[in-house]
Amino acid sequence: MAIEKDQMVSIEYELKLEEELVDSNIGQEPLEFTFGSGQLIPGLEAQMADMNEGETREINVPAAQAYGEYNPEAKQVLPKEHFGDLELTVGMPLQGQGEDGQPVQVIVTAIQDNEVEIDLNHPLAGKDLDFTIIVKTIK
Repeated sequence: MAIEKDQMVSIEYELKLEEELVDSNIGQEPLEFTFGSGQLIPGLEAQMADMNEGETREINVPAAQAYGEYNPEAKQVLPKEHFGDLELTVGMPLQGQGEDGQPVQVIVTAIQDNEVEIDLNHPLAGKDLDFTIIVKTIK
């Protein structure tokens, strides 16, 4: 039986970027989600729609259907004092708050005497994602 909207699905997955393993839960607790509820990136969910329980599939999700294209204008410069006593380093990920109040991950891209530049793009923006998906259960 293929996956249908609003079903509970559990999967094991492996995520690679340019052949490098980035994340995996293979052999661990499966990821459980409600199919069609927007809990997965759109391109991945769309390509899983006809999968069956027990099926394994290699799925490539283009950047535009994952976390979007990288936006070079999505950077912000903030006063260093906003970060308190935090020991900042270039490349450091930080948790911020978006305009809608939702948490957002940012990356420190530059540190000056009194200012810090952060990148508001998702860390995977602009990247094509390669998944191996194993559908464990469909309920």
